[in-house]
Amino acid sequence: MKFTIRTNKKDEIIDITDKIASLIKDAKGGAIVLNVLHTTCGLTTADLDPGTDKDILEALRKMLPRISYRHPHDPSHTDDHILSSFIGTSLVLNFENGEITLGTWQRVILVELNGPRERKISYFIF
Repeated sequence: MKFTIRTNKKDEIIDITDKIASLIKDAKGGAIVLNVLHTTCGLTTADLDPGTDKDILEALRKMLPRISYRHPHDPSHTDDHILSSFIGTSLVLNFENGEITLGTWQRVILVELNGPRERKISYFIF
């Protein structure tokens, strides 16, 4: 099963918590496995107080050294691939009684690093 998220900027954080919640709303308990089907974005959880999204994106960009990347088809976005691998492209979330088991401030986010794009996320509920 899959769903699509549309991003609007080169670097962007999209809160997908409500979308995930809608997928499991009728399930008693278990887990949902999410996998973004791209190599220049990632999935994780974060606190999204105002400005935190920008802090995350800025911190990610400052993690990488400025080197001459050797990525063959487009060296200008090699850092997007590297950052995606740091974040990870999959996430497993537990749920109980139709609600995702998250901490008080946790939100499920897609971290876009090479937008704007249409991103596909596959999922499996068990």
